[in-house]
Amino acid sequence: MSNRANSGEGGEESAILIPLQEARRERQTMPVCFDRRELDQILKVYGRMVAANEWRDYAIDHLADRAVFSVFRRTSETPLYQIVKDPKLARKQGAFSVVAMGGLILKRGHELARVLGVFDNKLKLVRQA
Repeated sequence: MSNRANSGEGGEESAILIPLQEARRERQTMPVCFDRRELDQILKVYGRMVAANEWRDYAIDHLADRAVFSVFRRTSETPLYQIVKDPKLARKQGAFSVVAMGGLILKRGHELARVLGVFDNKLKLVRQA
C-alpha cells in the first residue's frame, strides 16, 4: 500500500464537492443573525440605557428574513424599540433600522453604529392619541 493513497495527495478523498444549489439552499434556510461585532455595539447601548434606568429587559429573535433585538421597559410589555437587521434592504435603504413602539422607523442606514446614534439623544416615549 502506498503512502500516497493515505495522505490524500491526488486521491479522491482530498476534495469534497458540494453542488452550488445545495450550498445556496442551506444558506437560505439559516436564520438571519447579528454577528459578534453587531451584538457588542447593541449591548453597549443597552447597558448605557439600563444604567440610566430607561430599559430593563431585551429579547433577540433570529427569523428567516431578519434579526430583531427588542428592548422592553418591563418584561410583560410590548417592546419600546426594535433594532432590526434586514439583509434584503442592505443595498437599498440599509440593512439596519431602529423602530419605535408604534412601528415608526426612527433611523435606517447601512452602518449599525450610525443607526444606534439615535439613542445618543435623550429619547422620550410619546403616546399617540
